[in-house]
Amino acid sequence: MVPKEFFVTSGNASSPVSELNAFDQALKNAGIAQCNLVEVTSILPKGCLERTQIDIPIGAITYAVIARTNGIEGENIGAAIAWSWEKRGKCGIVAETHGYMDKAALLEIAEWKIKEMAKIREIEINEIHYTYETMRVPMDNYGCVLAALVFSPDV
Repeated sequence: MVPKEFFVTSGNASSPVSELNAFDQALKNAGIAQCNLVEVTSILPKGCLERTQIDIPIGAITYAVIARTNGIEGENIGAAIAWSWEKRGKCGIVAETHGYMDKAALLEIAEWKIKEMAKIREIEINEIHYTYETMRVPMDNYGCVLAALVFSPDV
């Protein structure tokens, strides 16, 4: 199974009921609530094409690189995905970042992570792309932010 397409998405939500409900709403806001998500690590195969949102059948087993943070009232939470292609196009890499931080810290750490991944693999990368979500969780609520790089289930 080698993915041929992917898209990136993100979402955030809060819920007065539970962490799970905030997560479920964040998935819906990201357009991937209908999927059975399977988390994978961070390699883009050669020739894998980036698309806008892909129509995924309800219930499809769907592989994704996911960054997610849950929080409680008053916390600042963030999640980001960074991705880039090797300069010769033989593969791409994806880095997830998540935690209790603002946008600036989130993107700085995402950049450090993806550059370190390239260094470990002894590759040079092109421009780094990002998608992210941050939020301050409202009072009397649970919150969830997520960012995902989602592979098309049609492998």
